[in-house]
Amino acid sequence: MEFQRNNIHRPDRIKKVKKMKRIGKILLVTLLLIVGVLLAGTIVLVVKSPGRLDPLKDTEGKEIVGSLSEKNFIEIGGMQQGFFIRTENPENPVLLFLHGGPGSPELAYSVAYEWSERLEKYFTVCYWDQRGAGLSFNSAIDDATMNVKQFVEDARQITEYLQHRFNREKIYLMGHSWGSYLGIKIIEKYPENYLAYIGIGQISNQLESVKLAYDYLLQLAAEKNDTKTLDLLKQFDRQAPDFPNADYLMAANRLMNEYGIGLSHQSISMFSLITNMLFFKGYTLSEKINYFNGTLFSLKLFDNAMNDNLFESSASFNVPVFFVQGIYDFVTSYTLARDYLDKIEAPQKAFFTFDNAAHAPNLEEPEKFMQTVRQILQMME
Repeated sequence: MEFQRNNIHRPDRIKKVKKMKRIGKILLVTLLLIVGVLLAGTIVLVVKSPGRLDPLKDTEGKEIVGSLSEKNFIEIGGMQQGFFIRTENPENPVLLFLHGGPGSPELAYSVAYEWSERLEKYFTVCYWDQRGAGLSFNSAIDDATMNVKQFVEDARQITEYLQHRFNREKIYLMGHSWGSYLGIKIIEKYPENYLAYIGIGQISNQLESVKLAYDYLLQLAAEKNDTKTLDLLKQFDRQAPDFPNADYLMAANRLMNEYGIGLSHQSISMFSLITNMLFFKGYTLSEKINYFNGTLFSLKLFDNAMNDNLFESSASFNVPVFFVQGIYDFVTSYTLARDYLDKIEAPQKAFFTFDNAAHAPNLEEPEKFMQTVRQILQMME
């Protein structure tokens, strides 16, 4: 009887064994596909990461004779820091570009938005990867040096390098987002080094800006009857001493991008920016890893901007000041930026509104941005 019972159940056991083998084959194939995709992706990234810039080319794809497109490292503030220099003509005025983030160098993003014109047609542009970011990141950086005073000193040193190399008494300074806060502090401390300052997505009173953004998000969510967003926002008290905390900032960043009042109004996604960075040829693969490490490492710096009301601390300059602002910018409030420029005392000042942009008008409306740059240069003549 025992033999018969075993024979009765044997077909079931055979089916189970066959089923397990099929599952095993499917898992193996899936694993091989995943490994293959990862391997292919790694190969593509390695190919796209030679660690050097392409030469500048004209609209017909021909290399511009005499142009510069290079990557450099020098000692700044007691450590090696990296930067890129690009220009169609080395005789152009020199411009130092201060990236945002903090910790998010922008050349890797902006090259994808170069259309008929670019800054390098009118300037010799230095894209400096600030201390702790991109080319200037390493794990041995002393946290104590990650402060605004040190960054202003670093900026002075790279400015002097540019002055000496290109034989310029003064240069232009341009800052975006976090870089606009740093730029204000630089021209306040060292006005003698700069012809003019251009702020993009200008920080003014960042704590108040965050509160205005919160109010507007509530308004938009109510208009759209977006109950999920309303419930989320009402978990946070804008009057609380710890507002905005990290949880709110993460939630608000996502919501602002969804509503078109964050990084861009309608044309730029975070996915596209990350893709542009991964395929940027100026960084090696290890430098791209450092880029992401540096972005996280540098975030602590933003507390400096969050806790500083520039209306009160920095409103008088001996340098012409120009602001470029997207009307939908609630990351760094458009309204506050206008009010701040009204209060500023400077030899010359002007405000440029971009009607179809949020926090990155230079990327969202590149043609108008270049028209604005030309207008500023004409005003400086």
